[in-house]
Amino acid sequence: MKLNLIKPLALIDLETTGVDVTKDRIVQIAILKVFPDGQEELKTDKINPTIPIPLHASLVHGIYDHDVKDLPTFAELAPEYLTFINDSDLAGFNSNRFDIPLLMEEFLRVGIVWKLQGRNLIDVQIIFHLMERRNLKAAYKFYCGEELIDAHDAVSDIKATYQVLKAQIARYENVERSNDGSEVSVSIKNDMDILNQFTNQLATFNFLDPTGKLIYDAQKQDIVFNFGKYKGESLQQIFTRNPGYYDWMMNKADFSLSTKTVLKKVWDHIHKK
Repeated sequence: MKLNLIKPLALIDLETTGVDVTKDRIVQIAILKVFPDGQEELKTDKINPTIPIPLHASLVHGIYDHDVKDLPTFAELAPEYLTFINDSDLAGFNSNRFDIPLLMEEFLRVGIVWKLQGRNLIDVQIIFHLMERRNLKAAYKFYCGEELIDAHDAVSDIKATYQVLKAQIARYENVERSNDGSEVSVSIKNDMDILNQFTNQLATFNFLDPTGKLIYDAQKQDIVFNFGKYKGESLQQIFTRNPGYYDWMMNKADFSLSTKTVLKKVWDHIHKK
């Protein structure tokens, strides 16, 4: 089946040093770019993460320190990957919670602000979990009727994700109920705007701060904390009352560069008044 695309769709899969969006790095990236006319272009690289790859991660994806020690770093490859995907909507398997936030963090690390506003974000895993509730290997078997060979190789995984997405659309288009009998608030269609609404209806992606530490409160019309002792309170009010909290967050490695970028903007705004 051919996807109904208005602009290119970039399906992204990352193999990494771990699963911490703030601290871990990319060791392999694969992006399958699908154009509105159905043409496909694959761009992939193994990457020197500049930090050791833990053994437990290598045992999953099969990439070890010696495999990447002489390869380019993300800083060297970032401009060409930004150019490759900058005109595209985005998709992947668990991409809204992992691949996109981690890729955004890698871009920020090298001084590139990757803007996501104006893009559709289609998370194939969310469609799978909402409609069938189960990993990519199981999804590929379920939807495509085949065993996924070389799972946890980024190229194999992203090609499988593309096939699963097309099979999901074919299977669920206009279906009004999920597997538990509950009504689906947004029906699946072969339309990237609709799929974006469907896979984001649970608010799994936060454009302001993909790690979810900061959110925009529409009622208060302000950015608020989404964690800790100040959860629900305005950044501006807390930083005015307790400026040391800003210093603590900016100097603590546990907070992502995405989070710190927002913190600095709010801090600068306060001190320009």
